[in-house]
Amino acid sequence: MRYQITGKQIDIGTALQTHVEDSLSETLSKYAGRPTDATVIFSKSAHEHVCEVIVHLSTGLTVQAKGHATEIYAAFDAAQEKMDKQLRRYKRRLKDHHKERAQPVELMGGASYILAASEDSEDAEPETLQPIIVAEMETKIPSLSVGEAVMQMELAGSPVLVFTNETGGRTNVVYRREDGNIGWIDPAQMG
Repeated sequence: MRYQITGKQIDIGTALQTHVEDSLSETLSKYAGRPTDATVIFSKSAHEHVCEVIVHLSTGLTVQAKGHATEIYAAFDAAQEKMDKQLRRYKRRLKDHHKERAQPVELMGGASYILAASEDSEDAEPETLQPIIVAEMETKIPSLSVGEAVMQMELAGSPVLVFTNETGGRTNVVYRREDGNIGWIDPAQMG
């Protein structure tokens, strides 16, 4: 497994790198089976250290967790604890996912845009309905079953996931609703 351990304007010593590699290896070997690479990013936000851990599995799924603490080791431990909890919750499904899926998840390229927030006051009508694009990035859209999409959304800690439904081949969306349930959008085929 490849590790990329970096700090944003923070020096990462070899002791911390060793601690991260050993701890992640132990956690991932219990649950995930075949991780391919892990990215760990440390940063500082005011008085807190922040640690973001992203692990890519060989099946194409991604696990992501973030931890905050006043000490850098504690920030990593908090992120690892969250990841451990996510993986424990999906352990059976992750193991089944390896057996059922002979090929890795197919990924289709797409564009992702960041739009500028409206600076107008709430009462004023906007001058134009065309949003200002702040950034444009490349993104990957996985081909998954609905169950796998929900699992991927939970593992990545994201509120929404766009995916290609393996059953119908159409673009679908799963998202976390305000009531805590999961919503699923499957557009009807127009004939």
